[in-house]
Amino acid sequence: MESFLEILKYTIPGLIVFATAYFLLKMFLDDRQLLFQQQMRAEGMKTTLPIRLQAYERLSLLCERASLQNTLLRIRMPEMTVSTLRASLMLAISQEFEHNLSQQVYVSNTLWQIITLAKDETLAVISQAAEGLDPKDSDERLVEKLLYVVDLQGANDPLHRALIAIRTEAGQLF
Repeated sequence: MESFLEILKYTIPGLIVFATAYFLLKMFLDDRQLLFQQQMRAEGMKTTLPIRLQAYERLSLLCERASLQNTLLRIRMPEMTVSTLRASLMLAISQEFEHNLSQQVYVSNTLWQIITLAKDETLAVISQAAEGLDPKDSDERLVEKLLYVVDLQGANDPLHRALIAIRTEAGQLF
């Protein structure tokens, strides 16, 4: 029994010292690891922040270029028919979108869905406007219908809403 107490006399203080050293060392290493992760994140932000900002810029430009007014100014040629203008508008907007597909890597999934939906809604507006028209008619009638829709939409234009979403998400970076 005496030898057992003798062993306990040396073992208990040793265990207490070991436990204290273990927890202090663990806290120190955890703090160092957290600091290292924060430094790595900060270094990564130095690299990715400019790329992400450029992606927001390009997506803003996409929304501006894909708007019906701007696309009409770029695409419309003299003596176009309803069908050629409709096809040209849809092709230009789709190509503009496809040209910027890679930007989805740098923005949130929600923002990318908003932009995709805005593109789809814009294409749907073009299709709906051309629906009741004779494909061989002058493009004037389609332009009138599209500009009327643009006036009706006002600030509720899907590409305008996408632009606001881009600005909102980009503003959260700072």
